[in-house]
Amino acid sequence: MTENTPRRLLLVNGPNLNLLGVRQPEIYGSESLADVVSLVERTAAEHGFEVRAVQSNHEGVLIDAIHAAREDCAGIVINPGGLTHTSVVLRDALSSVALPVAEVHISDVNAREEFRRFSYVRDVSAVHVIGEGVPGYAIAVSKLVEVIAGRADG
Repeated sequence: MTENTPRRLLLVNGPNLNLLGVRQPEIYGSESLADVVSLVERTAAEHGFEVRAVQSNHEGVLIDAIHAAREDCAGIVINPGGLTHTSVVLRDALSSVALPVAEVHISDVNAREEFRRFSYVRDVSAVHVIGEGVPGYAIAVSKLVEVIAGRADG
């Protein structure tokens, strides 16, 4: 990485992820969104990064946060929730900021309902972590940091 590379990651969690630990624990587990944020912060810190976290049930809030990330973030870790399968505008926002993206899904979306198998975010993401539970966020951060380092060195 160069000295000009920001040392911050944006963590984006989409609709209904505020209910982690309460909503369908048989699918999403018992860990809360606060647990996710804490894990991402610890993992990022191990790599010398800080984290700005946003969760919203409103698409525009997420898009605004993604747009703002181009000013001071080196990459984005995102679990778009249900917007994964429906939101062209979220995909376009991720594409437009030209930052590396790690797409995370707690459950194995490929083993669930047919509609969950399609992701608008997939083709604009450099990293995909699917079905690893909450620990998947830490995997995504580590892989994203590798991508960021490779971009800066290349």
